[in-house]
Amino acid sequence: MSRVFSLKMARQTAEAFLKEEGITTLPVDPFAIAESRDIAVEGKPETADGVSGMLLRHGNNFGIVFATHIPSKGFQRFSVSHELGHYFLPGHVDQVLKNGIHVSRGGFITADPYELEADHFATGLLMPEGPFRKAMDRHDPGLEAIEAVADLCLTSRTATAIRYAELTDTAVAVIMSTGGTIDYCFLSEAMKSLPKLDWLRKGSPLPPGTATARFAAEPGRVRAGERIADAVDVRDWLGGTTRAAISEESVGLGSYGKVLTVLVSSQIGQDDDSDDEEREEDVIERWTPRFSR
Repeated sequence: MSRVFSLKMARQTAEAFLKEEGITTLPVDPFAIAESRDIAVEGKPETADGVSGMLLRHGNNFGIVFATHIPSKGFQRFSVSHELGHYFLPGHVDQVLKNGIHVSRGGFITADPYELEADHFATGLLMPEGPFRKAMDRHDPGLEAIEAVADLCLTSRTATAIRYAELTDTAVAVIMSTGGTIDYCFLSEAMKSLPKLDWLRKGSPLPPGTATARFAAEPGRVRAGERIADAVDVRDWLGGTTRAAISEESVGLGSYGKVLTVLVSSQIGQDDDSDDEEREEDVIERWTPRFSR
């Protein structure tokens, strides 16, 4: 099974669970889901940092411990949902709980396939495609839309932005950076259609001369949660051969010292791959497990 397919399967598994439980509205409550499976959930002391969550097993009893040193309900809900991914996804319990306890450091930054699958399960659980699309379509594309949907889903701006880029039909790029250095970049399918674009690689500097690069050079403003907006040429960020105007919006994420940047273009077109997507969804549907108590 390919990595892309396994991650989509993880999201589909979460969405299949919601469907069978009759959960159709946002926000989804991962704490209630854990309780429905008799999984004890509690927060670690605020002074204990380092990991996002833990899944524990003693005999047939399970428990989840989540980090509280990061005062973000979105982060904590995602951490619990990540551990639920290990609980629900086929093969995870046997693999990750060999010693009765599993420590997770989620956040889409690991190469461990089990951690990535649990991250994507959490995404599908907290931001299921159908309700998420309806919510994001109520707003014009951009940072404001991401923040509005994050408020609805009770998810972090970061996780919501990644899901937004994955599902939107608009040309969107989501970039996370720290101290002027790129942590990661997610592009929507429409943005990927740009010919000869330059991928923004982890560890590379923010493009010089951009408003975001200037903003990131002022850590006080970043910590204060300030935001900036600009209108630029897409080539200033992604290179390539296509001249197109894009909006550039960035917000400082407070004490994390990180900057979330959202690029949006209404000019850059997208290919119509709907038939291929429908065939792929049919395959995923046939392989999606069904849940029972």
